[in-house]
Amino acid sequence: MKVLVKGLGSIAQKHIAAIKLINPSAKIYALRSNKPSNNIEGVTNIYSLEEVDSISLDFCIISSPTYSHKTDINHLLKLDIPLFIEKPLYHQLNLDDLLNNKKLKSIKTYVACNLRFLESLNYVKEHYLSQNSLKIEEVNVYCGSYLPLWRKNTDYKSIYSANENMGGGVHLDLIHEIDYVYWLFGSPISTCKRLSSKSSIDINAVDYANYLLEYDSFYTSIILNYYRRDSKRTVEIVFDSYTLKVDLIKNIVYKDNKIVFSSKKNINDTYLSQMNYFMQNINSTNFNDIFEAFEVLKISLG
Repeated sequence: MKVLVKGLGSIAQKHIAAIKLINPSAKIYALRSNKPSNNIEGVTNIYSLEEVDSISLDFCIISSPTYSHKTDINHLLKLDIPLFIEKPLYHQLNLDDLLNNKKLKSIKTYVACNLRFLESLNYVKEHYLSQNSLKIEEVNVYCGSYLPLWRKNTDYKSIYSANENMGGGVHLDLIHEIDYVYWLFGSPISTCKRLSSKSSIDINAVDYANYLLEYDSFYTSIILNYYRRDSKRTVEIVFDSYTLKVDLIKNIVYKDNKIVFSSKKNINDTYLSQMNYFMQNINSTNFNDIFEAFEVLKISLG
């Protein structure tokens, strides 16, 4: 197996590690912008698509900064190979030219939202949300963590998350929560949102986002922030006869405060599950393709 990577940040290296666990003999090529570039063990640097002509690639990972996704996707479509695109799809909605590109009809695309592979969320989807007799009264989603501690020995104000012009902001960085709500409950009838940058972490990107999604018979609240020091990542589903609560960090499901599911795996393990799924279904499924990811992006930005 041969894989091309555009963008070699921390997330890309998680994807590469997952590939190597699944297929230790896989060869990884990185499309770099500047010479000389730093070398990463097990990764071969290349500097133009012309160098790819002699390589029979299986797929490409796009994990470049969010603001360059549109350009990179359009550029790499010419390779006619499946594209594995790190979330979010883009930082703006002006994607008509990309979405109308005829090559997207024939090329497999997948936008990486790894929480769809978290065991606790899958347990809830399979054992509770598939039961049509259950009446949902409301859903409450919360994700808060402290951006300054995300990357050790790095000035947090310099990373893309903290900079609006780089496609940063909690509403895009933590689009996972909007994505899994879409995955679990479908497209909402309407959406209201409030975005702000008022917290003490003092960044120019959005550091607080509050969404209210309307469905046929219930509402879903989603709150995201960058400034909570005691990290919390939960979803609460209030049914007419009991309440489910999922602690995504601990990978535990509670029913009326009693544990009904738990796993020793954590969110980091979903990168392997996600890549394994993609590699096994690389030509046979449209799971979370560009078009579906655009619907999620419209909720985030619309």
